[in-house]
Amino acid sequence: MNTSRRAVIAATAAAGLAATTLGTTTQAQAASRPSRTPSKEYFGSLDDGTKVYVWTIANGGTRLQVLSYGGIIHRLELPDRRGRSTNVALGFDNLADYVAKSPFFGGLIGRFGNRIAAGKFTLDGKTYQLPLNDGVNTLHGGTKGFDKQLWNVAPYTKGSDAGLILTRTSPDGEMGYPGNLKVKVVYTLTARGEWRIDYEATTDKPTVVNLTNHTYFNLAGEGSGSIYDHTLELAASRYTPVDSTLIPTGELAKVAGTPFDFRRTKTVGADIRKANQQLLYGKGIDHNWALDKGITAEPEYALTLTDPSSGRVMKIHTTEPGLQFYSGNFLDGTLVGTSGHIYRQGDALCLETQHFPDSPNQPSFPSTVLRPGQTYRTTTLHTFSTR
Repeated sequence: MNTSRRAVIAATAAAGLAATTLGTTTQAQAASRPSRTPSKEYFGSLDDGTKVYVWTIANGGTRLQVLSYGGIIHRLELPDRRGRSTNVALGFDNLADYVAKSPFFGGLIGRFGNRIAAGKFTLDGKTYQLPLNDGVNTLHGGTKGFDKQLWNVAPYTKGSDAGLILTRTSPDGEMGYPGNLKVKVVYTLTARGEWRIDYEATTDKPTVVNLTNHTYFNLAGEGSGSIYDHTLELAASRYTPVDSTLIPTGELAKVAGTPFDFRRTKTVGADIRKANQQLLYGKGIDHNWALDKGITAEPEYALTLTDPSSGRVMKIHTTEPGLQFYSGNFLDGTLVGTSGHIYRQGDALCLETQHFPDSPNQPSFPSTVLRPGQTYRTTTLHTFSTR
């Protein structure tokens, strides 16, 4: 956290300024509590009567709400340059819409984030068929991926950190994937207000794994309108072009001279309407970048996203080799969000740290195969500040 942000938050708490919205009041109260222990409340029930809870963590000026259904990031509240906190993650105000309508809002994605061509892959000579839920392809694990499953949630505090430990076992054959996959995902808020995600998985049969999170970000505030004026710097010299069904062609193309060049900071909307075949395929940006750093043991820098109106800045560091940047192209005005506003094209963006799409069918891409005796581990760190 930078000095100006810390000073604003401290001054606001000391003065006891009245919040202008219920969300801001709750944020301020949670952030000022001596205890950082996460809390839970009833959120709704599934059709079979299963109760779903919303968990709240507050630390370092950041407030996070997570559903036990789908591990969904329901709200992410951050202060602006004046210390006013706002939810910057798209979502719904009720469980029924998350179940029936959600385009993966805030979801914990698995077993395989992103697309697999024709919903098929071959591993050790055996071909596996997955359900098709994106035209002729499989997207984000299938028709009932991890974002549509119930997770066991346990709160924890360690030192100055506070967080949630989410666990479940994906049984052999779930959505067509082989092996009993034991998964643990840890959401942590640090004393500096950083949001860290640690993913871990083991299997009893060879399988493929590619876990990520699908939060839709709008740093100006959920429901506030377009993110085209946000600025983005992305540390990647190459990206993976796609075919008409958004499956990578296998090429690692240079971003230089294309709308996909974010090596120098520019607005998200600067080139998004240029006459480019790749943009036509995606109805905007919906592509994977090959991060210059590659796979790393510890999280390393990937990007900086800034909203000039609020001054909010988000940086992402990750151990992953790729990042899917999706500019909210399929938000079509049919969904009503948390604050009661309608979501339209470009009202948010997703920045999904990952291995590359369709990796099981692309031998030249970094492998997503996990075998018995191995442990899948990746980490993504979001840091927040203002300017």
